[in-house]
Amino acid sequence: MATSVPSITETWTGKIREVTLGATAADGGTRGSALTVGGESTLPFMDMEGEIPHAPAVGVEITDDKPDDWSPVLLEAWGDVVTDVAEWAAKAEEVGAQFIALSLNSAHPEAGNTGAAEAKKTVRAVLEATTLPLVIYGPGTVEKDNEVLVAAAEEAAGERVALGNCEDKNYRTIVAAALAHNQLVIARSPIDVNLAKQLNILISDMRLPLERILMDPTTGALGYGLEYTYSVMERLKLAALTGDGMTQQPMIVTVGYEAWRAKETRVNEGIPDAWGDWAKRAYMWETMTATTLIESGANMLVLRHPDAVGRMKSVIDKLMGVS
Repeated sequence: MATSVPSITETWTGKIREVTLGATAADGGTRGSALTVGGESTLPFMDMEGEIPHAPAVGVEITDDKPDDWSPVLLEAWGDVVTDVAEWAAKAEEVGAQFIALSLNSAHPEAGNTGAAEAKKTVRAVLEATTLPLVIYGPGTVEKDNEVLVAAAEEAAGERVALGNCEDKNYRTIVAAALAHNQLVIARSPIDVNLAKQLNILISDMRLPLERILMDPTTGALGYGLEYTYSVMERLKLAALTGDGMTQQPMIVTVGYEAWRAKETRVNEGIPDAWGDWAKRAYMWETMTATTLIESGANMLVLRHPDAVGRMKSVIDKLMGVS
């Protein structure tokens, strides 16, 4: 006698908010297309349990000056474009990036200590060099982040760029700039579900719509805390899908930054022969980190290696069932 097999699929009551980055001419901007992420009502790639209207997006990080702390393998892969931010942006679009992540590293006090004027000039150059949606990161210090991100928000008024990072120590200034110039923010918290949720609450209390908030839970690289990152991201996604409105933001992760500061990607001296070819090892370290993070719930990947862009888009297509 035949017996039925019980269904083991889950039913979810919540879903991730849709957030749109970039404004086209129809919306008052100059981007060639907008990028919408989020909207899923199920866990990553479990489309038998819900809808996944938008695949994870792949972006490329560029910097406003040639980075002196990047792996030689990475710099060699990009070539001379790393000396010109506009050329670098155009090249990133050419290799298939869906958005550009511009890091204003030269504003760091221990680097060039540049300011608002230089930030505006750089943002304008990138906006004119590419039609892709734009993410803009400060140098990572509160005072300089406030200065250059406010200037960037003003220069890119109406373009719906995402300003990062918006953290507990500076969120008021960054959110105010986003409100004044119709931008988005990236809410970054230190690998903790409750802290991520609390920061989203604080930002929304300033009347910035939740549809203009991306969430960066902070991540680790392969071999460097990735399993803990996975757990936190998964818990955030589960909370969102079970109805917690303050964890329902799409997640953006800085894969390239994390992967390319690992020893395995940065050096090729004093290491075992079993580690293999340096360039291949380094490149795979980033792609393996990125693959893990989309499976734990990331909606946007910020990559560094140009070849990782195509590889990750192919991986995402296969996971989404795109032939």
